[in-house]
Amino acid sequence: METKELTLQSERNRKRLIEIIYKAKAGHIGGDLSCLNVLTALYFDVMNVDVANPKDDSRDRFILSKGHCVEALYVTLESKGFITKDILDTLGQYDSILSGHPTIEVPGIEVNTGALGHGLSVGVGMAIAAKMDKKNYKTYVLMGDGEQGEGSIYEAAMAARQYSLDNLVAIIDRNHLQISGDTEDVMGIDDIYDRWTAFGWEVKDMNGDDIESVIRTFRSIDYTNQHPHLLVAHTTKGKGVAFMEGEAKWHHGVPNDEQYELAIQEISERIKYLECN
Repeated sequence: METKELTLQSERNRKRLIEIIYKAKAGHIGGDLSCLNVLTALYFDVMNVDVANPKDDSRDRFILSKGHCVEALYVTLESKGFITKDILDTLGQYDSILSGHPTIEVPGIEVNTGALGHGLSVGVGMAIAAKMDKKNYKTYVLMGDGEQGEGSIYEAAMAARQYSLDNLVAIIDRNHLQISGDTEDVMGIDDIYDRWTAFGWEVKDMNGDDIESVIRTFRSIDYTNQHPHLLVAHTTKGKGVAFMEGEAKWHHGVPNDEQYELAIQEISERIKYLECN
């Protein structure tokens, strides 16, 4: 996909995200919005996935380690064709297959997640399996920056380098805000580059708020260099909804009627502009 098409797709997903959270009356909207560009890029440009055959052995694997932001994954899976509109509209309803964290009941989801710090360890296992089976698929793991306080992440990081997992890509959604405030006040991680480089990873920065930067960075990965890859996506919490941007209170929040209309109007205007230009 071209940059403009990806940007348009991301905005459409953003609008759908606001709709489903407003209807379900629950969701981690701030972090959902900050990672939508990365998810759109992965599913529409980077990863090899087949909607008609979601369990194809050669498929790329994706793990949403920051599982509380599952709504962003749901709208991406819907737009890609893994789940239908009717299914997504059941979010928040009794007996829906869609819960507040990823589960394998949902087509296109590889593993149950939500206990923070576990996703990278699972991704390491998947990447090792690919090496052992001489398969070419890649594994992508999206983590939160608040999640980086979990010690199991660094055990996984050491293992990934030990086994030269150049088929593994971890992404940190670096929006600087977690539920209890600024990450640097809670558990500072401004030394991301030095920390992960010391673990033997190839580390790249990208502007996660800009699709072009995201795509350019993913396309620059050398999957033969014997090093696992970390992409630090510098993003804005609540990206794309002006009154939510950079506000910790929107880590988990539901817009009221007036806020919903404002958000939908703002995103709709950007969609209209992209469609007409």
